[in-house]
Amino acid sequence: MNKKKSHGRFGARYGWTVRRRVTTIETGMKANHECPQCSARSMKRESVGIWKCKKCSYTFAGGAYTPVTKVGQTAERRARSAKPS
Repeated sequence: MNKKKSHGRFGARYGWTVRRRVTTIETGMKANHECPQCSARSMKRESVGIWKCKKCSYTFAGGAYTPVTKVGQTAERRARSAKPS
């Protein structure tokens, strides 16, 4: 039984595809991310959707597993292009 990665707690259950997806999500979630305020790689997840920088204490709401989602990036890009100059 392989218990070295985060999906090891599932044992032989749920299939390889699901276990691999869980590992990908959890490793990305637990990694340090870049802070949009101070650009330090010290952003950690406080709880679901809440992200906080350990260096500058900047807190914001983001995605459940990543600070910035693809939908959020698209919405921000559209909002910037729609602004009157």
